[in-house]
Amino acid sequence: MKLSSRNVLLTLLLMLSIVLTACGASATPTVVPVTDAPVSTEAPANQNLILATTTSTQDSGLLDVLVPIFEEQTGYTVQTIAVGTGEALKMGEEGNADVLLVHAPASEVTYMEGGFGTDRFLVMHNDYIIVGPADDPAGIKGLGPKDAFLAIYNAGVPFVSRGDDSGTHKKEVSFWTKAEVDPAAEKLEWFIETGQGMGASLTVASEKGGYILTDRATYLANKDNLQLEILLEGNNALLNIYHVITVNAEKWPTVNSEGALAFAKFMVDPATQEIIKEFGVDKFGQPLFYPDADKTDADLGL
Repeated sequence: MKLSSRNVLLTLLLMLSIVLTACGASATPTVVPVTDAPVSTEAPANQNLILATTTSTQDSGLLDVLVPIFEEQTGYTVQTIAVGTGEALKMGEEGNADVLLVHAPASEVTYMEGGFGTDRFLVMHNDYIIVGPADDPAGIKGLGPKDAFLAIYNAGVPFVSRGDDSGTHKKEVSFWTKAEVDPAAEKLEWFIETGQGMGASLTVASEKGGYILTDRATYLANKDNLQLEILLEGNNALLNIYHVITVNAEKWPTVNSEGALAFAKFMVDPATQEIIKEFGVDKFGQPLFYPDADKTDADLGL
């Protein structure tokens, strides 16, 4: 019998649990809770939860903080799969994830209209920035996003694209479209598609001395290892908005709907939102994300 990718993941998790038990290891190690939220006293019926999310939430380090807290409070074990938003939504469509944390609002609306999601909650935002060589050979400083992309195109200087249908890639494509040029279709030599996540793509841009569109959080988290400067920021068109979505268990009965809703509610809980608000302040002097659970999409211009 052919196993789905989801069943393979669950089988591997079960095997790991058996090995740990045989070795006398505890499946739920004692950890001091980091917040005042109540800790679950009963293990959920299905402890395994698959979270498909963007590479920015992983590369920024935010999930390294939040996931252990969620696991301690609820008893769930989270399998985090960091991919582009397009791939995360596809995993949801195919029933290979339980819950999604993504940042491409237009695609998310299409996903929900298709009946693939049950709940969708606004979680947080940060912003996109364009970074590049300090000497700014294309002269994009002071320009708007559309004019900046056109200037890069006309200068023919290196530009690194994720090319992976992620939320960041979708935003990038929207700017090329507004500039009425398409370097990907033209297969121009200076246009470099990595097919990789944000952190890896930033490294390529730094090595090539190129420009790149990135979320601010991932850039700041990797800044010390990059030869890239912020050249364009602060434009309303660069807002980067994240939602959490539970996968529709009516389409996929194997989906852990209880765990998915528990994670979604955790992400919008006031205690979690406070952690998001403070994340990065101690290291960068500014938060990497801004909590939005008390707002509506309309409040953010969607």
